[in-house]
Order: sequence, then C-alpha cells, then structure tokens
Amino acid sequence: MWPFSASKKGAKMRIYRIRKNAEFRAVYRRGKSFSNSLLVLYIYKNKKNINRLGVSINKRVGNSVERNRIKRLIKEIYRLNSDNIKVGYDLVFIARNLSKGRNYMEIGNSIKNLIKKAGLWK
Repeated sequence: MWPFSASKKGAKMRIYRIRKNAEFRAVYRRGKSFSNSLLVLYIYKNKKNINRLGVSINKRVGNSVERNRIKRLIKEIYRLNSDNIKVGYDLVFIARNLSKGRNYMEIGNSIKNLIKKAGLWK
C-alpha cells in the first residue's frame, strides 16, 4: 500500500478545506484581510469549532507545477502549525507573484507573520 494514501490525517484535512466558490466569496466579502509581500490572508469567524483552510493561486504566478508546489507548501505549513492557531475561523491564503520560486522557510515565515498579524496565533 502506498504510504501517503488516504490516511486518517489526510482524510481529516480534506474535511476542513474550503472548496466551493461561494464559500471563498463569503470569506472575501465578509472577512478581514492581512497581507505581506508573498501572501494575502483573509479570515472570517465561522461559528464552528474547527478551522477551514482555502488556498487560491492566480494563473499568473507560474505554470501548474509551480502553483501546485506553492499550494502543497501552504497546506503542509498550516498542518504543522495548526495546533498554534486559534479555532473557529475560515482562512484563505492567496499567493502573490513573488511567492514563485520561494523555499519552505520563506513561505513558512510569511504564513506565521500573517497569522500573528491577524491575532490568531496562540
């Protein structure tokens, strides 16, 4: 069996993602935004006991390989730091053009910076 197939952790993360266009638009319209040079973060209090994550990347950020790499980095950094984030919010990260070609540490520092700016870091 492939070691990274639908494990309990993978299934758990799938439940807590924002996928529908209407959910993204609700967070953009009603939420607050915070930004730095690499990313933009929109947050919206969801009145649930969970955090939901959405990642959006424009086609101008690079080819599909680069965009998917950035998405994977954002999701993994969020997963590893989710214990330090306050619960009950929808979070949407939007990657900017400068995030293309950045490494794990640079994007990780950018995400932590935005979460601290938003006041969601425990």
